[in-house]
Amino acid sequence: MKNKRLGANALLLITAAIWGLGFVAQRVGAENLGAFTFNAIRFGLGGISLIPLILYFNKEKKKNKNDEVAVAGGFKKEVLPGIMLGGALYIAATLQQIGLAYTTAAKAGFITGLYIVLVPIMGMFIGQKIDKGAGIGMLFSVAGLYLLSINENFTISNGDLLEVIGAVFWATHILMIDYFSKKVDSLKLSCIQFITCGVLSFVTALFVEVITLQSIYNAMVPLLYGGFLSVGVAYTLQVIAQKSAKPSHAVIILSMEAVFGAIGGVLLLGEKMTTRGFVGCAFILAGMLASQIKFPKKNNIESTSV
Repeated sequence: MKNKRLGANALLLITAAIWGLGFVAQRVGAENLGAFTFNAIRFGLGGISLIPLILYFNKEKKKNKNDEVAVAGGFKKEVLPGIMLGGALYIAATLQQIGLAYTTAAKAGFITGLYIVLVPIMGMFIGQKIDKGAGIGMLFSVAGLYLLSINENFTISNGDLLEVIGAVFWATHILMIDYFSKKVDSLKLSCIQFITCGVLSFVTALFVEVITLQSIYNAMVPLLYGGFLSVGVAYTLQVIAQKSAKPSHAVIILSMEAVFGAIGGVLLLGEKMTTRGFVGCAFILAGMLASQIKFPKKNNIESTSV
């Protein structure tokens, strides 16, 4: 059980690293493509990239007659959960992009990162508990995100409300993954949610953006990174990892995305990080480590003192 948890934590950390560096790809891609077009192509590529793997593993499962039911699946068992996840992912990403038009990227990153707190709070309503380590980790991570993302001149703008609603949907998406990942094949679930999000983004792009082949070509490298790594690999690793990781722990490790994003900005885009930013990164790292501490339960302490 301990090895499973460590493995899940490692996968989540890799996911955070890929997503963090993906901020660089998204920023470069945004210079050539609209947000919905970029999301449509990258989620579409991510979904398509998983199809060969699904076909391969299905072929392997068919060799074992006992796995025929798992291979067959069904609309209610596999397709519907994937569509629901894709819908939540689309709404969260859309609200985030619209909100960015009315607020700063730093504030959007901080408010979106509040899913660190929202996930365990929302989880309490469905019977999930928060242990001391996760609680301490949340406090450190939120403080770190604030220091990393927000400067001294913090104000509330119109887009912030959209970012808050978006954070609720990011939290909902994580809780939905926690629920469905234990019941549905990870690859199929990921593939369906990506294609759903991609289709919804494409339909939106047709109405609000101008799509040209030249702009797609100019953004090819960011699209390939965003499609195959940020979506195809990272989101799938998240689904696999959350089979063994508690949502309240998962979100704290995923908050390292902000740290990797800041590092990517410094190394690849020539951005500068202030002392405040370094302190923020340290707080987020401390939060991740604190979430892994197993505090003894009260009953255990009393029994050892007798």
